[in-house]
Amino acid sequence: MRVILFSSQHYDRDSFLGEPLPAGVELHFQPARLNLDTVALADHHEVVCAFINDDLSAPVLEHLAKGGTRLIALRSAGYNHVDLAAARRLGLAVVRVPAYSPHAVAEHAVALILALNRRLHRAYNRTRDGDFSLHGLTGFDLVGKTVGVVGTGQIGATFARIMAGFGCRLVAYDPFPNPQVQALGARYVSLPELLAEAQIISLHCPLTQDSKHLINARSLAHMQPGAMLINTGRGGLVDTPALIDALKEGQLGYLGLDVYEEEAQLFFEDRSDLPLQDDVLARLLTFPNVIITAHQAFLTREALAAIAGTTLANIAAWANGLPQNLVEG
Repeated sequence: MRVILFSSQHYDRDSFLGEPLPAGVELHFQPARLNLDTVALADHHEVVCAFINDDLSAPVLEHLAKGGTRLIALRSAGYNHVDLAAARRLGLAVVRVPAYSPHAVAEHAVALILALNRRLHRAYNRTRDGDFSLHGLTGFDLVGKTVGVVGTGQIGATFARIMAGFGCRLVAYDPFPNPQVQALGARYVSLPELLAEAQIISLHCPLTQDSKHLINARSLAHMQPGAMLINTGRGGLVDTPALIDALKEGQLGYLGLDVYEEEAQLFFEDRSDLPLQDDVLARLLTFPNVIITAHQAFLTREALAAIAGTTLANIAAWANGLPQNLVEG
């Protein structure tokens, strides 16, 4: 059974080849993103293994089905980039990795908080230039601060546990309250209440039609002046241009992003020799109180091993007629 991994990086090759391969599985690693220009590369592959920025719209899925693909194996938990109705119509099964390492993403969110608060990025650059002054580096104690957790699934709950360990007060927003988060002392409130109460807000919810641009000009206005916003979820949760206005006005005091709504043409590639064509991202990068990482929150050895192991197990289960981790359209 031929499996092609689109958007594959060196760490994907290492992690997948480090796992026992199911009998009869033949892996082909393709660094190109999956889209209409590259979909022909998947011809005669029964399984297409895709990542978050691959194009799995109806036209691409139609070509995959004609080329012999029968399974879409996602190397991610999120599946908002898949046209599930088209997949169902074409008879394509879709499986995902519902959980790999909630600690990886949650810990990265905490790393962004600590770096922004203590201005570690500025201090690092300053000392490398021989400037050992401390002006502009004042932070705040995390203990006693109110942290808002938007989305309290596995990652959100793990994040909440870490922040509780810092001595923070927790407020949470989720249509389905998590007893584990409540046991930490978190109060579930409406989103406007959370935004008004929290000094730090971290997004851990999936991207759906209802959550698209959950953070926008209106919701930003609900926040406390100088609040910190962290997004390690999906870029589409945030109306990015609205962030620029909030930063300029001082309404938003700190911003940490690991995801970006228009990241598909940028992230996971070295573009350091090219002019940055995205004006919104370029403007965000000029603010000293903004840290942007290129969708690396998942990137730990443990998470990569779990992604590879679960993906291969999903493929083997489907081949044996006992599919697991199916995405229902």
